[in-house]
Formats: sequence, structure tokens, C-alpha cells
Amino acid sequence: MNILQKIVVKQVLTEKSREQLHQKYEENLRQLKKETEQLRFELKKLEKTKKYPIGNLTKQFEKEIHTRQEKIKLLDFQIEQLHMLPLGSELQEKEIQGIIEVKIGDAWEDIATSKTIVIKDGVVAEIR
Repeated sequence: MNILQKIVVKQVLTEKSREQLHQKYEENLRQLKKETEQLRFELKKLEKTKKYPIGNLTKQFEKEIHTRQEKIKLLDFQIEQLHMLPLGSELQEKEIQGIIEVKIGDAWEDIATSKTIVIKDGVVAEIR
């Protein structure tokens, strides 16, 4: 019988992976700032046209802007933490699902414990 199980994928922090993560975070920051400015521009544009009731629109735009600002704060914190982490630290990257084969006589404890894949510089370094 086959069952689905969550598998944790972790990345070992190296100079190369730190730089890649930093670039990814910076790109996300630029995108969020661009979106925030675009939302502000669109709000001002709508306010000038006076075709729509401004109250609800303003609340919705402010909510979207606030959401992006919170994401920007989180990314700033992640960048700060990234530089504080020592090399060799394991960062959880994502969770995936895998198919595990279960046969009569298998030890349930071995099957039930979550599996982990460790990646170092884009290469699978270890499977636990």
C-alpha cells in the first residue's frame, strides 16, 4: 500500500545560498514597493475622477497598501536575520508530499516519522 506523507525540504546555508536568498528577498522588496507606489497612484487617479464613491475605494486601497507594507517589514526582518545566521544553518525551504510504500511487517515508527531532504547549493546532500 502507498500513502502520502509530508516531506520537509531544508537548505543548508552557504555563501552561495545566502547570496541567492538575499537577491530573492531584494527582488521581492522591489516588487512590493513598486506595487505600493502603483496602488497609491491609482488611488489618487480615482480620487481626481470622482466617478466612484471614494469611501469604500479608499478603505480597500489602504488595506492593500497596508498588506504590502507588512510584507515589506517581514522581508526586511528576514534579510536582517539572514545575515546573522551562521553558515551551515539549515533553513526550512518548503514542504512537499511524497509517496511512501507500506508493507506488512514494516515498523510503523519509521514510517510515521516525518522525512527530511537536505539540499546544499542546489544538490541533495542528505535524506533523513
